[in-house]
Amino acid sequence: MSNIRIAPGQGTEAIRLDWLTTDQNTLDSTHDLVSAVLMAIGTDRRANPDDELPVDGDTDLRGWWGDTDAEEIWGGWQVGSLLWLLNRAKITDENYKYGATVARAKTYLIECLQPFLDRKIATKLEVDVQRYNEKSISASIVLYRGNKSLISLQFQDLWDDIS
Repeated sequence: MSNIRIAPGQGTEAIRLDWLTTDQNTLDSTHDLVSAVLMAIGTDRRANPDDELPVDGDTDLRGWWGDTDAEEIWGGWQVGSLLWLLNRAKITDENYKYGATVARAKTYLIECLQPFLDRKIATKLEVDVQRYNEKSISASIVLYRGNKSLISLQFQDLWDDIS
């Protein structure tokens, strides 16, 4: 069974993922791997109980209930990334108690894409995260199979609203 193709849209508060349709008005099921990667990056993974949440006093660790025991039940993995923890975050350096924001973003991206390597869907992952300007971070992600690039994604305004 094919997956539904999704593509990022521009939202004011968050990145929005939309289902794409074909000219025949049916769901587009091409680009399965790109859709899976976008889901991994663009959805909220459940935070750990000791993670600092973006809003003081908030107790919502987010995540998807289907991730509970996903490995044991169906051989799956936790879907999504912890990038949402950077909501409202200041772009800090390595001296901040939780580390540099750019390094945290890179760690979160690698964590959410690691299952593609673990399950041999891809053989190599390159993630480059840099401060784009005073208030934003950009990311470049390339997944490889052998020496050929499978997917190359650029996210320039992903964190435009970081303080």
